[in-house]
Amino acid sequence: MTTRSQPAPPAPSPAPAAPPPRRFFPEVQGLRALAVGLVVAYHIDKDLLPGGYVGVDVFFVISGFLITTLLLREAREKGRVSLSGFYVRRVRRILPAATAVLAVTGAAAVLLLPSAQLIDTAKQILASAAYVQNLLLAQQSVDYLAAGSAESPVQHFWSLAVEEQFYLLWPLLFVGWTALPARLRRARTLLLAGGSVVALSFACSVWITLNDPSPAYFLPQTRIWELAVGGVLAIVLAHRRLPESVRAGLGWAGLLAIVASAAAYDDAVAFPGWAAALPVLGTAAVIAAGHTRGPLSTYRLLSAAPARFVGDISYALYLWHWPLIVFALAATGSGSLGPVAGAAVAAGSVLLAWATKIAVEDPVRTGGLLRTGRSALVFAVAAVLAAATVSAVQYGHVQAKRNVDFDPSVHVGPQAIGDSTPEGDTAADIFPSPVDALDDLPSVYDDDCQSMPGDRSADPCAYGPEDADVRVAVVGDSHAAHWVPAVREVADEHGWRVSTFTKSSCPFTSETVTRDDRPYKECTDWNEDVVGRLTGEDAPDLVFTSSRSTADSVRADGEEGKRRIAEGMAEQWDAVEEAGAAVVAIADTPAQRARVPECVELNADDPAVCAKERDDALAEDDPQLMAAGMDGNGAKVVDLNDRLCTDDSCPAVVGNVLVYRDSHHLTATYSQMLAADLEEAAAEPLSRL
Repeated sequence: MTTRSQPAPPAPSPAPAAPPPRRFFPEVQGLRALAVGLVVAYHIDKDLLPGGYVGVDVFFVISGFLITTLLLREAREKGRVSLSGFYVRRVRRILPAATAVLAVTGAAAVLLLPSAQLIDTAKQILASAAYVQNLLLAQQSVDYLAAGSAESPVQHFWSLAVEEQFYLLWPLLFVGWTALPARLRRARTLLLAGGSVVALSFACSVWITLNDPSPAYFLPQTRIWELAVGGVLAIVLAHRRLPESVRAGLGWAGLLAIVASAAAYDDAVAFPGWAAALPVLGTAAVIAAGHTRGPLSTYRLLSAAPARFVGDISYALYLWHWPLIVFALAATGSGSLGPVAGAAVAAGSVLLAWATKIAVEDPVRTGGLLRTGRSALVFAVAAVLAAATVSAVQYGHVQAKRNVDFDPSVHVGPQAIGDSTPEGDTAADIFPSPVDALDDLPSVYDDDCQSMPGDRSADPCAYGPEDADVRVAVVGDSHAAHWVPAVREVADEHGWRVSTFTKSSCPFTSETVTRDDRPYKECTDWNEDVVGRLTGEDAPDLVFTSSRSTADSVRADGEEGKRRIAEGMAEQWDAVEEAGAAVVAIADTPAQRARVPECVELNADDPAVCAKERDDALAEDDPQLMAAGMDGNGAKVVDLNDRLCTDDSCPAVVGNVLVYRDSHHLTATYSQMLAADLEEAAAEPLSRL
């Protein structure tokens, strides 16, 4: 019996071969152009692209992708990864242009910026050169005293610092991976390690952004996942190729995600956190799409000559645009750039970036410079020393202007309030000098007893004799703190003991208020602790309280929100009064122009131009005034604004004394000079002591 032969089964399809490595990514250059365009547009005018800051996130993903691609190539070709070689390449790529921009910006700042602004600029130039700028900004973001500081012309170096901090760790994964036995040296091992970095950092980003949003924007632990996403993508694409049909749609979806986040987000979005996932994943999608075909492909759009040109200069363009914006704002004295100035800044940034690429970046990249570890190290150290020199010059320039001593016959302060422009008020005579204004602080700051935003319990300072017959407390936010010099002056004269209970951005109310667009629960807990202390065994005889009038209630906004805060104030005051203390509420002080000391310095011959009209400066909806008017409330309201303002305006300088250290806090000097006025205005409750 014969059998019919069966056809042989078809041979199994071979596994898809790893795609040949690409050494140049034209579409990524176009992505760089998009990223820098978003950032520049956002910085020039936030109304153009309120979420344009996501361009930085696009840069992060691109950087992680390209660096990982290079590390993989080195591991494939050489079987190992050289850390020294990696950092030599980073020095050659990053430092020349960055050093040039820092040096030029530092020199220009001395000529163009107010001396008061140079103090912070000098710190930030040094921090930028050392690639810890993000850590400095994170610290300043929770430093209430730095909240009103002018923006530094080098603060954008924070993103470069995040990248370099990432590069301290990421190459170690590849060093360890290449050292593994062959059976363990699999792509999945590297993916597991990279994916773990993404997961851990993303979890940190979400948690910190929700719970401590101010520094979250700058911290490396909230940002590293974005670079790691690009790295993980590079590992995947080195071993797998997506079908053309998938990649075409993926590219457009990714591009839409980036543009949508730039258009829909704004400064109120809690960022990075969850929100950063949209531009990050969008960027990853565009890169994963790669070289797609067709006249309507994202590749064709992003690899076009104009996009590639901007991508080629994107690094230098990012470096230059921000200093030009800061200098333009300083020159015009305005808070924003108009269309003409904005266009001029954009054009100037492009020209400087192009010149920097040709004169600085290309010669280093294509020439023989900085190719050894020794030369790269020497250049890196020289760059930091150059930045330190620039910072020292700036500090020296500032110190030369600190030459005003207090003279009671010249610096008469509120005695001259009858004249909005007292004779002799020029910057040369003003005390404290505009340069020293930020340091003219109440004692609670130097003594480290001003509670910070994260504190939930009070840590008061006490001044005066321990066995004093009269005990006084100062309670409230930083607007209570700026009255401490005046209260202490009165207390010292009478031999009283003063305790301070002050917390940044925290009015003395039982109502929960907001901070950074979230419930300020730390303030609520702190107030509960303070009330317990003020009504306990050591209850004071008199409580002075004051708060800034701009606080918002969690449960309502506008007039209703102010009313709720006022009701919470009245509740606190009632509790204190029931414990036996008299309450004196000091009305809120004027809200002045931004950065008063800088305005005074720039208008040295006529500081009167820095005054603000009284009707605009004083709040009509001060919750303290509302609380005092509520039925049954026994608090005494003291309003000293007639000692800060004339009938028409609120000057920045009165009687040769600088009134404000920023836009709304009194200098300690002027506060102390109001002691007699405070005592007179509070005579009735003081007479009961």
